[in-house]
Amino acid sequence: MNLRTITLFAALVGGGALAGYASAQQAAEEGNVAVTVNGHKITAAEVSLAADDILPQIGEIPPNLRYAFVVEYLVERHLLAQEAVREKLIESDEYKKRIRFYQAKALRDALFAKNIVPKITEEVIKAEYEKQKAKIPAEPRARARHILVGTEAEAKDIADRLGKGANFEELAKKYSTDGSKDFGGDLGYFTEAEMVPAFSKAVFALKKGETSGPVKTDYGWHIIKLEDLQQGGAQPYERVKEAIKLVLLRKAVQDKVRKLRETGKIDILDPDLVKLQNQVREQQKKLLKKQEQGSGKSDKQ
Repeated sequence: MNLRTITLFAALVGGGALAGYASAQQAAEEGNVAVTVNGHKITAAEVSLAADDILPQIGEIPPNLRYAFVVEYLVERHLLAQEAVREKLIESDEYKKRIRFYQAKALRDALFAKNIVPKITEEVIKAEYEKQKAKIPAEPRARARHILVGTEAEAKDIADRLGKGANFEELAKKYSTDGSKDFGGDLGYFTEAEMVPAFSKAVFALKKGETSGPVKTDYGWHIIKLEDLQQGGAQPYERVKEAIKLVLLRKAVQDKVRKLRETGKIDILDPDLVKLQNQVREQQKKLLKKQEQGSGKSDKQ
């Protein structure tokens, strides 16, 4: 097996659970074949490509089952593809239309693998880590949840419910009036200076796991639960390097596309589509900014 395939397998099963699919690994090593479907050989290289292709689904599968999941995905794909050949769909317009579409995707992926991924080396990732690390304050950071309501009476009622054993996250989802309600009131990690004074004072006065009484700010009334307290500074490199790599890869792709747009000729012929495209670009800018902020926040945690 080549190094890329071994790395994929380690990533798929996680940790040191390679023994869970030792027989499959051995099969892949012997002729680089994982399984056959009516004589068609599914190689380890094909498993690797398929894993990339269905990455979002893999995340929902227990680590020790991911390799088998990808292989089963390919088995089903080839069974259906072979049936399509028997039905002579290889000559159909539908097939040819899809081939043209997937050819563009395959070329894009090949360009990504050859010209972009190799540039994001360990040295590049470490340099970015050190750059971001220098920006991270060493002051304490708290992770807290809150429930924001409009009146003191509402806040006292929620505090009473919590005192009787109610679940904080469930109450936040039901009663809180800000966007954090969708995450059970979770505000992530923050420093004292990143929140309004009254809120920060209440948070940093709590012990881990404690819940405050009603706290008044300009935004309303809060009930706050301290989830964690850290002394600050960057997380260890090994813990965040994959996240940094993904950010750098995304930026490299965006830079490449930007240059190609500058030299390319893109004509949008539908006037309504022009308006929609402008709206999409604005949304993309907002999303990118949010992702960058989220990445920076993740690096600090």
